[in-house]
Amino acid sequence: MILAGDIGGTKTLLGLFDAVPARPRPVTVRSFGTLDYPDLPTLIAEFLKSAEASAARSAHGAVETACFGVAGPVVDETVKVTNVPWFVDGRRVASVLGIARVSLLNDLEALAHAVPVLRESETHGLQEGEAIRGGNIALIAAGTGLGQALLHNVDGRFLPSASEAGHADFAARTEREMALVRDLTARYGRADVEHVVSGRGLINIHRVAHREPCAAGVDLESPDAAAAMSAAALERRCASCVETLDMFVEAYGAESGNLALRSVSTGGLYIGGGIAPKILPALTTGEFIRTFRAKPPLDPMLAAMPVKVILNAEAGLLGAAVFAAERR
Repeated sequence: MILAGDIGGTKTLLGLFDAVPARPRPVTVRSFGTLDYPDLPTLIAEFLKSAEASAARSAHGAVETACFGVAGPVVDETVKVTNVPWFVDGRRVASVLGIARVSLLNDLEALAHAVPVLRESETHGLQEGEAIRGGNIALIAAGTGLGQALLHNVDGRFLPSASEAGHADFAARTEREMALVRDLTARYGRADVEHVVSGRGLINIHRVAHREPCAAGVDLESPDAAAAMSAAALERRCASCVETLDMFVEAYGAESGNLALRSVSTGGLYIGGGIAPKILPALTTGEFIRTFRAKPPLDPMLAAMPVKVILNAEAGLLGAAVFAAERR
C-alpha cells in the first residue's frame, strides 16, 4: 500500500492507494487544514489513526512507501515549506512513522506526475491546439502561491522537473500593471509573479483596482477574501472586483505564455491549482488565451499548443502516488 500527500499552504490531502498499474487507485482520502497541525508527522499520524485509514490498512496491508508533494524547494530530502512555518525532513518522517521509503517532491513536480495519467473528463480545454509528438509539457498552478513545473519529453517518456519560477520577477505589460508593480515594490521591496498570480495576488490587485470602497464589501483581512472578490466579480456585484479579476486573468495568461516559451511546450500547457476551476467562466472569455498567445514573433507556435485546466482537485495527491508506485 502507498501513502501519498499533497501539502499546500492552506490545506493538505492525504491518501492511501493501491499500486495498480499506470494509475494508483485511491482507497481512502482525507483533507486537513495544514496550519491545524504543528508538523507533518503529527498530521500523518492523525490520518493513519482514523477509522477509514485503519480499515484500509487492515484490508490491503501495511504502508510500504510514501511520497509527499510539498509547497517549496526540496533540498537533500528536506523542505522549508513556503507560506507555512514547517520544516519537513523526509528521513525523520520515515523514522517516526516506521515507513521504509519516504520521498519528498515539490508540489508542482508531484502534480506533474499526474498529468500523463489524467482522464479527458478531468480537464477542460481553453485552446484545442494540437500536441506535437515528442513535445514537452508545461504546468502552472495558482493557489495560495504560484507553482510551475516542466515535463521534459525524453524518448517518449515525460520526466517532471520542479522550478521556483513563481518567485521570479513579474513583468508588467500595461499601464495598470505598472501601477501595480509600483505598489508591490513599495509594499514588498520587489514584485514577483506570485505577488500577482495567486490568492494573495488577487488581494494585491484588489488594493490597486479599488479606488473607492468595495461595492461587494470584501474584507481583505478575511482568509476567504480572494474567493469573495472572485465571486463578486463573476456575479458582477462590484465593478472594481471585475477589474481585479480581469487583471488577474490577463496576468495569468501572460505568465502561462512565458512558461510555454521557456519550455517550448509543444505537447501542451496544463493549468492546475485551486483557483482556475473556481474562475473557469473568467478563463473562458478569451482574455486568458489572448495574453497567452501575445508573444510575437512566436504567437503562431503558442496558438498551436493545447491549453487545458485540470479539474481534478486531487491531481497533486494522485501524482505523488504515481511517483511512489514507480519506485516501489
